[in-house]
Amino acid sequence: MPLKQESQNKAFGGTLTKYSFASKSLGGLETKFNVFMPAEGEKSKVPVLYYLAGLTCTEDTGPQKSHLLAPAAQHGIAIVFPDTSPRGAKIEGEDADWDFGTGAGFYLNASSEKWSGHYNMEKFVVEELRGIVQSELSVDSERTSIFGHSMGGHGALSLYLKYPGQYKSASGFAPICNPTECQWGQKAFKGYLSDPSSEGPKHDSTYLIASYPKDKKVAIKVDYGTGDKFYQDGQLLPENFEKAVRDAGRQGEVEVGRREGYDHSYFFISTFAAEHVEFHAKYLKA
Repeated sequence: MPLKQESQNKAFGGTLTKYSFASKSLGGLETKFNVFMPAEGEKSKVPVLYYLAGLTCTEDTGPQKSHLLAPAAQHGIAIVFPDTSPRGAKIEGEDADWDFGTGAGFYLNASSEKWSGHYNMEKFVVEELRGIVQSELSVDSERTSIFGHSMGGHGALSLYLKYPGQYKSASGFAPICNPTECQWGQKAFKGYLSDPSSEGPKHDSTYLIASYPKDKKVAIKVDYGTGDKFYQDGQLLPENFEKAVRDAGRQGEVEVGRREGYDHSYFFISTFAAEHVEFHAKYLKA
């Protein structure tokens, strides 16, 4: 699949490069992603983190606002920043709401006929994008982890749990931890899935933690802020996830940080960005 370079900027001794290509997973639509490559990537293959952004965001939101590039450079880790959803599928209702359709792909494969031709962000992230990054860029395919914010935090945790062994670790900034029980998730699943009641739990980290293989250790970090309006409104439900972690006997393998007064914004993410990169570095460089 030919990659087209859209732009490149020097940053923290490395480079931030934007690429575009026509994605098979997304029905042939053009998609864009950014890659931060630390200086070490010029000489050898480096570990890689995939950052999944939240509702309404694009491939540019993370690199521009998260403060993740400096700690990634410090640890010699590449970061891939994909878009949040397909663009320009021309599906009726795609642009009607900010929390469904464009900018809101929810990192799943749609089973509803209306959306299944293009809305396959799960396959895109786990298979297609990963394959392209590994074949075209200087990254170590064996040392891969995933993290994200809000809807992207949901994506990171659920994909980590659905594909045991594919990612060394996962983390979320204010992730949607129990999407089948909150308005955002219910709206997405009702739209994208043909049978949301049976399919929804297969995309819900609070359910997925119970079925993670007992012979594999979990490595998950979650942070959320008590001043987060979406936490207060019941969209994130980290306590439900914590209970599921306890029920699964995984307490020592999952870190949950309750951050007093912090909100849902990138000010929150940038405050704890270095901690999350350091968490992943433990597993990526072990």
